[in-house]
Amino acid sequence: MKPMDESQKQTVEGVPSPAGTCPFKHLMEAPAPSGGSVVLDRENPEFLTTAYATYARLREQAPVVRTLFARGVMDTRKVDSRAGSTADLASSEERLLVTRYDEAVAALLDGSLSSDFRTGMTPRQIEGLAHMPEEARPLADSLISRDPPDHTRLRKLVQPSFTARAMETLRPRVQRITDALLDKAEREAAGRGQAAPDRQMDLLEAFAYPMPITVISDLLGIPEEDRERINHLAELLMNTDRFDASLAATRRDQTRRFNAYLEELFERKRREPAEDMISQMVHTQEEDGDRLGHEEMISMVHVLFFAGHLTTVNLIGNGVVALFSHPDQHARMVADPSLAKGMVEETLRYWGPVDYIGTARTAIADTQVGGVSIPQETELSIGLGSANRDPSRFPDPDVYDITRPEAHRNIAFGKGIHVCLGAPLARLEGQIAFETLFRRYPKLRLAVPAEQLKWGAGVGSGVGLRGFARIPVLF
Repeated sequence: MKPMDESQKQTVEGVPSPAGTCPFKHLMEAPAPSGGSVVLDRENPEFLTTAYATYARLREQAPVVRTLFARGVMDTRKVDSRAGSTADLASSEERLLVTRYDEAVAALLDGSLSSDFRTGMTPRQIEGLAHMPEEARPLADSLISRDPPDHTRLRKLVQPSFTARAMETLRPRVQRITDALLDKAEREAAGRGQAAPDRQMDLLEAFAYPMPITVISDLLGIPEEDRERINHLAELLMNTDRFDASLAATRRDQTRRFNAYLEELFERKRREPAEDMISQMVHTQEEDGDRLGHEEMISMVHVLFFAGHLTTVNLIGNGVVALFSHPDQHARMVADPSLAKGMVEETLRYWGPVDYIGTARTAIADTQVGGVSIPQETELSIGLGSANRDPSRFPDPDVYDITRPEAHRNIAFGKGIHVCLGAPLARLEGQIAFETLFRRYPKLRLAVPAEQLKWGAGVGSGVGLRGFARIPVLF
């Protein structure tokens, strides 16, 4: 968005802008939340339980509001370079939140909002990046935290593997993995002396977690003999409390071990390339004039491996719980499992895996969102969960309806150049999972009351995803 000239700006009395610039004429300042401040913390189960009521209150107030955010993993950029220590990650900072759908889409498409956390950093802060925790560095060097042209260069390497057409070629493989996992769950239940429809399994442990991690491991080219070790290491890394200073050494060790494995695998793929994404990256690095650096390759695999399956785990788990919490929708799905595509889109809208984009976007020029002034160097986050419950876009937004005609307009995976790379894969996996579960097990049901299931302690809780710790079911 083109910056406005000086004649279009004015000072709002008593409200200095973060960069010392002046807000735009006729534009309002983002207000603070009425009724007292709330800390947005997507890693806090108590916050996640009531988040949608909070978002509704913020939406009613303004399209962009000032509020407090618990610091995320990329907020380790606020470091004391002299002491070599990070700031207190458990504290909060003020930032803008985009609350409504149209404004969220506009912000996601606004080229003057940078995704690079280095934007606006002082020389001292840049120097302090040398002390960034090791587990944060893969994200810092990834396409998630880069702007064009670096983002374009990084993304073009892997984008062809995630097109809708490429995903369709994976459908038979994903279906085979799905069926094999459910066959295994049946055999294990039989071994315990259980029979349908009262067999027991934890949906996450037995199915929703191993299915997508197997698919992404196949795509990347992680050998089957390595997967048990790597999956265990990945689970430890994802679920280790990064706010617990006593576990800092453990987190660093886990990251180093994962990275050491990747370096070993890169070398294997150099010697013996195969039809997989890591082989493609390794040989593109060596042969293409637009080379990937070694750290960029490490970062790319981190993003693809973790983001490539975590969102799907929670998409499947959240969708099944949402369906069981709405008996009328459950009846529809059992009667017609082909509604799985609509169930995927409505689950993404209703209980998407990410409530808001945790890494702030920074204005590299004066801009505006929804009539609200966004001066240069202002930081803001986009409320994906809030936007997906905006009644101006989704009628009766708090109703879960798997036949909702506009559900596909959700922005659970973002929009624009930073739209989630793995979104087509997650959608494919979700469709196959839901269709197969309710076709094979029309009497599938929760083994405990839905209210006993808790948010925020599930797979990926260490990186702020919305999901459940466990989902015991009878099938």
